[in-house]
Amino acid sequence: MAEDEVTRRRIVVHGGVQGVFFRDSTRDEAERTGVAGWVTNRGDGAVEAVFEGEPRSVERMVAFAREGPTQADVRDVQVSDEEPEGLSGFSVR
Repeated sequence: MAEDEVTRRRIVVHGGVQGVFFRDSTRDEAERTGVAGWVTNRGDGAVEAVFEGEPRSVERMVAFAREGPTQADVRDVQVSDEEPEGLSGFSVR
């Protein structure tokens, strides 16, 4: 994949998003879509993630985060663009 074909987004998801398999669901979806990055629980109750890959796939991940898994109660998603770092794989931190 050429450098100009890679995009990176950092998201912070607020609401009832911890303890509802948000991180595992995000990892599973990222692996299905071929997106690299990571997802973690934050101390303030939010979930933070970085998605890096083909632009359409990254946008699909952002859309997934806006809904979350069935048990999640997503109230707000902050999205910011970042410079790609060449990540590979997706991890739960």
